[in-house]
Amino acid sequence: METTIGKKLSTKNLVLCGMFTALVAIGAFIQVPVPYMDYFTLQFFFVLLAGLILGGKMGAMSVGCYVLLGLVGLPVFAAGGGIGYVVRPSFGYLLGFIATAFVTGILSEKLKTNYRNYFLACLAGFVVTYGIGIVYKYMILNFYANTPAAWTVIFLSCFPLDMPGDFILCILAAGVGIRLKKAGFYAD
Repeated sequence: METTIGKKLSTKNLVLCGMFTALVAIGAFIQVPVPYMDYFTLQFFFVLLAGLILGGKMGAMSVGCYVLLGLVGLPVFAAGGGIGYVVRPSFGYLLGFIATAFVTGILSEKLKTNYRNYFLACLAGFVVTYGIGIVYKYMILNFYANTPAAWTVIFLSCFPLDMPGDFILCILAAGVGIRLKKAGFYAD
């Protein structure tokens, strides 16, 4: 299979891309309960690992395939699937996941392989996901759904569970990413 830049994907890389597409989908349904609150999923964890293990381009391609599968109707998103998902306020986070895999992957490719740099790459992905997700949510709520919501309300809706939980997933993904890389589990 050839990518848009003319470079062929090896069988190993193709399998890894497919595997991370599946892991992101499965991660949407792995729910970690938090006492006295709701739950969070491991989806963001697998998005970060896709970037760290596959690199920027293949990580974004893998997560992009996941989003595309959901948009064509496969119920891989946490609340189902289908093209109608694009008008849900949370869809921006899915778009952010594609950019997150790219940014996390590019940074991990450019920086020396160590925990600190992988953690910084994950934090950059964290900022990208929430940046795109919050802006998209604001736009959908205020201009499509005609449900006025202030920036502060949308930002605060990410607390107390989502942002702290995803920050912890950044810590874990950096550690797991380093271990996998040292074990030889990464794209060519």
